[in-house]
Amino acid sequence: MSNQHGKKIIGLTGNIATGKSVVRRMLEHLGAYTIDADALAHRVISKGAPGYKPVLDKFGSRLLSKDGQIDRGKLGRLVFSDAEALAQLEDIIHPYVIQAVDLLVKRASQTVVVVEAIKLLESELRRQCDSIWVTDAPPQVQIDRLVRKRGLSQEDAIQRVHTQSAQKDKLAAATVVIKNNGSYDDLWKQVTEGWKTVSPVGETGPVQVVESKAGEFSLRRGRPRDSQKIAGLITRLSKGKRTMNKDDVMEAFGEKAFLLLQMKDELVGVAGWQVENLVARTDDLFLDPKAATDQALPLLIHEVERASRDLQCEASLIFPPMDLIGFDSVWKKLGYERRSPETLGVQAWTDAANESMPTGAALFFKQLRTDRVLRPI
Repeated sequence: MSNQHGKKIIGLTGNIATGKSVVRRMLEHLGAYTIDADALAHRVISKGAPGYKPVLDKFGSRLLSKDGQIDRGKLGRLVFSDAEALAQLEDIIHPYVIQAVDLLVKRASQTVVVVEAIKLLESELRRQCDSIWVTDAPPQVQIDRLVRKRGLSQEDAIQRVHTQSAQKDKLAAATVVIKNNGSYDDLWKQVTEGWKTVSPVGETGPVQVVESKAGEFSLRRGRPRDSQKIAGLITRLSKGKRTMNKDDVMEAFGEKAFLLLQMKDELVGVAGWQVENLVARTDDLFLDPKAATDQALPLLIHEVERASRDLQCEASLIFPPMDLIGFDSVWKKLGYERRSPETLGVQAWTDAANESMPTGAALFFKQLRTDRVLRPI
């Protein structure tokens, strides 16, 4: 890939719950284009996608859920307990994932691309990477994270950790090792130091979002140093429904980006969004009443969309608070429709909505591009 497309490729791997995705998003903040190969693997087996029928032919229709999709939970339980079945599944999925990764790398405007894959070293992706980054954490930390963040039982978490390939083999292949068993501040420092070894000269921050001004408003990408201001604004504008402190925001930076809206020198708005599996999800959106909504909201949304398109997003999902839902003319002008997850028509988009949509929230949807990756056939 890197030879064909003139990009510097970082292969990012590490065993489950060692923090690969957090490190990937941090590198995205710093200016890289990032790809979650494991998420692409989920797309491969969606109904109508290239891997759907081969997986059913190999493992049987008992894997199907009521809506005709392959139940990834059932599939996981089958292959994680059978090494031969896992190898058969990977033989089906990996060629399609490599094709999709190659397409995304080719289309990326960024000069550094990060490919996250838990089986990176065992796949064809390895030889196409310029450097290998490995995240590392003690086994008990991995187990605790799986129980706390993913809701697994202690028994299932232990099984997941111990059925993976040896972490020492990944560490032996590493160009850069990121130790993820401390604070987010420490993790940021390690990632930033590693970034200096791969980033083009002069690139010290996100290349896809720059400061911009529109009338009395100005926009800029939030930084970890803004954590206290962001926490204070969200706590105030949510009227205490979202009480946040600096540490909460620092942790959130491992999942999402923040866009800050200022009116003169005062912070009056914030949008927090993440790009995952080529879908942008904005689940923090707050505006001070003193900022005219018909002016301020389009500024925030347009910039979120621009940054998301730069990351090759196919769709934008927004979950606004109650005080922003009723501005129908603004949402219509921005090209958004109020929808429910099951009406989105693409499984990856529906999954993203179901994963991110807060209880009782509204969903506003907009398709950003039609040339989708791994589209149904």
